[in-house]
Amino acid sequence: MPILRRIVIAGLSAVLTATTLPALADAPLLKTQAPGWYRMMLGKFEVTALSDGTVALPVDKLLTNTTADRVNGLLARAYLKTPVETSVNGYLVNTGSKLVLIDAGAAGLFGPTLGKLVANLKAAGYQPEQVDEVYVTHMHPDHVGGLAADGKPVFPNAIVRADGREGDFWLSQANLDKAPADAKGFFQGAMASLNPYAAAGRLKPFDGGGEGVELVPGIRAMAAHGHTPGHSLYIVESEGNRLVVWGDLMHVAAVQFAMPAVTIQFDVDAKAAAPQRKKNYADAARKGYYVAVAHVAFPGIGKLRADGRGYQWIPANYQSAP
Repeated sequence: MPILRRIVIAGLSAVLTATTLPALADAPLLKTQAPGWYRMMLGKFEVTALSDGTVALPVDKLLTNTTADRVNGLLARAYLKTPVETSVNGYLVNTGSKLVLIDAGAAGLFGPTLGKLVANLKAAGYQPEQVDEVYVTHMHPDHVGGLAADGKPVFPNAIVRADGREGDFWLSQANLDKAPADAKGFFQGAMASLNPYAAAGRLKPFDGGGEGVELVPGIRAMAAHGHTPGHSLYIVESEGNRLVVWGDLMHVAAVQFAMPAVTIQFDVDAKAAAPQRKKNYADAARKGYYVAVAHVAFPGIGKLRADGRGYQWIPANYQSAP
């Protein structure tokens, strides 16, 4: 026992001495984040969420069909305040025979805090040259900016697919010419991003109306027009499992899941966009499938549960090894 007592006393003395010594060196703040990718399995398909970064948005000024007081009240319930740090996410689906990217991030079209998608794709173990197809939910700059750099395709072997109505609207010189000054950048960004693929014969429009259209086995496009004229969803299915990539049916989860009728200034046709949101939120909650959302906090994959007149967002349970 005397030996044990001496060991304990010596150990306590060492701990006390260590806690009173000054730090040997200052540790600078690194201010970096881990690579932004997250992987899960959907049946036999591998789904990798890719972060393009975040951007601070004054959502109390951007959201419509509501009031700033209501927006700020709902944000406060979620311990948020404006401007809200808003994720921009893309989704890479490996079907085993095709590598499909859904939305390509902003690159330099939406401010300096975005443009990380390609770096995160590489960190996740893939190269841009491996991507077979890129599906565009819509042609806003934060979804297509990453397609091109210096006038050249970033995904040189990929075919790009989008609803034909989307290209007809955003790639039209006539629409650019008559657009108000503060909207011209949206058209110019779409043209700079998509024209290199169009020139190479790699922009292939589709019609996602009706029951939608299958683009590759297991991935189907479905029209959800309103936010933009050709806004589309992508339904990914494998072995009875479903994930629906929503594009911009959701911008501010803390507000719009509680109040599904809330729209946003970016909606080209808010009257058409609002019912699309209500319909798809209700369908996801009723059927219990996964949704992947461009602007829900990364990785933006989860499920919905009905909660009164609104919905509760339930993030996908973390998997350390898919």
